[in-house]
Amino acid sequence: MFIVGLGVAVPPQRYTQQECWETLRQSGEFGRLAVRSRALLRKVLTGNNGVATRHLVLQRLGEAFELNPDALQARFAEHAPALAAEAARNALEGAGCAVGEIDAILVSTCTGYLCPGLTSYVSERLGLRPEVLALDLVGQGCGAALPSLRTAEAILAAGRARTVLSVCVEVCSAAFFLDDDPGVLISACLFGDGAAAVVLANRPSPNRRRVEWKLASSHLAPDKREALRFGHKNGMLRNVLLPEVPQIAGDAAARLLERSLADAGVPRERVTGWILHTGGRDVLLELRDRLGLEEADVRHSAAVLREFGNLSSPSVYFVLERALRDSVPDGLWWISSFGAGFSCHGALLEVGRM
Repeated sequence: MFIVGLGVAVPPQRYTQQECWETLRQSGEFGRLAVRSRALLRKVLTGNNGVATRHLVLQRLGEAFELNPDALQARFAEHAPALAAEAARNALEGAGCAVGEIDAILVSTCTGYLCPGLTSYVSERLGLRPEVLALDLVGQGCGAALPSLRTAEAILAAGRARTVLSVCVEVCSAAFFLDDDPGVLISACLFGDGAAAVVLANRPSPNRRRVEWKLASSHLAPDKREALRFGHKNGMLRNVLLPEVPQIAGDAAARLLERSLADAGVPRERVTGWILHTGGRDVLLELRDRLGLEEADVRHSAAVLREFGNLSSPSVYFVLERALRDSVPDGLWWISSFGAGFSCHGALLEVGRM
């Protein structure tokens, strides 16, 4: 399987962390929080937490405090299809692929729910053929990109499609929540809105950088589920995020990399590129330590986090897009995503020139 096109999309509204702090400080919700919670929000939003700006679908930041189920669902229903379709168009353009060539579409999300799913709305916006295979993948959190790619691989290998479109889209601002739980507060300070898409085929695209999917694996740890997941309260999604998440992510990522390289018979020294979902500053630091990486190895992950915040499932595609545009050497690249479950996913990509 080859990645023959990649596209990303974010809302036009871009807010600095300082702007978020000023708006939050003046909101009625802020005064209802405990003193300790207010201090935490100030520390995260005005300190060096690895995030400088975030793109949000909100026309004004004050909309973030319209915390009721109807407003949040309406936000997701309006913006998730639009962002997903925009990213898909960009991916199709990058692949030089016509809409009529798409045989299957996969859409992953965890920040909202529609029935019929997002594939119905995105297929309509793109003008996909009525007989296209459409699969909605939900509940995988930040790690969803790689399971989606493995699903596409299976469809292509089975001969059920020649070209597959995989989309990850998250309207994280449709899942914001505020209470005195530190994990909830930190989540509200880190996540942004966006979408990314890839076009996949069994043959590489001519005149474009060759990105071949070589081997993939996953590590599932249900016993760590309570550390990172969505819950529900007052009819709304509420993020559960415990302090041990960086350590859990680092442990899982290290084990998965070691096992995957052994299965592939590849020495670690052959890996020339690192495409990592960060989750946040502390997670990225833990990954660097456990994987034995230098700052330069994770510069694209850090740049995505700094400019967009944690985009959840699209994040790793944003990192890959930057790496492909930059001077990362050809060769074997390791791409890894992780999230709710606790789940960690990884794959070896062989990147080269045609």
